[in-house]
Amino acid sequence: MSAAPGYLIDVGPQRAPARIRSMQEHDLASVLAIEQAAYDFPWTLGIFRDCQRAGYGCWVLESGAEIAGYGVLSHAAGECHVLNVCIAPDHQGRGLGRRLMQRLIDLARWHRAERIFLEVRPSNPRAIALYHSLGFNEIGRRPRYYPAAQGREDALVMAQELLHDED
Repeated sequence: MSAAPGYLIDVGPQRAPARIRSMQEHDLASVLAIEQAAYDFPWTLGIFRDCQRAGYGCWVLESGAEIAGYGVLSHAAGECHVLNVCIAPDHQGRGLGRRLMQRLIDLARWHRAERIFLEVRPSNPRAIALYHSLGFNEIGRRPRYYPAAQGREDALVMAQELLHDED
């Protein structure tokens, strides 16, 4: 549907200005604060540092002057794996998670990966819906993968086959 000249169509809330850049050492305090605010069983500072040392793609999403989210992507043997992706609770619902995930998918393509994987808690329906909308499909389950208040929680394993333009 197109609008007649001189008419505006309300397309809903505008996307928040955001920038995605490589995670730096000085970002880790903010990243850890987001991790601890978002998860009952957060990664430690040591895990984030280990990911950086291992050469994983560690990214932050800035909204205005603050870090609003981050993602960690590993790549090897023609595959990529989203190890962690998170938007700060007070920044959720603005499309930032979608933008960050789209960037991680683009990076997987840049690495010429054939597919990209991730795990998600079955108790996180918003994330599952986002991943489905981005083209991920459930391919399996990892029993007792995540720590949980009542013991352990399974993980849904999701994947997306990546298509590449022929050179």
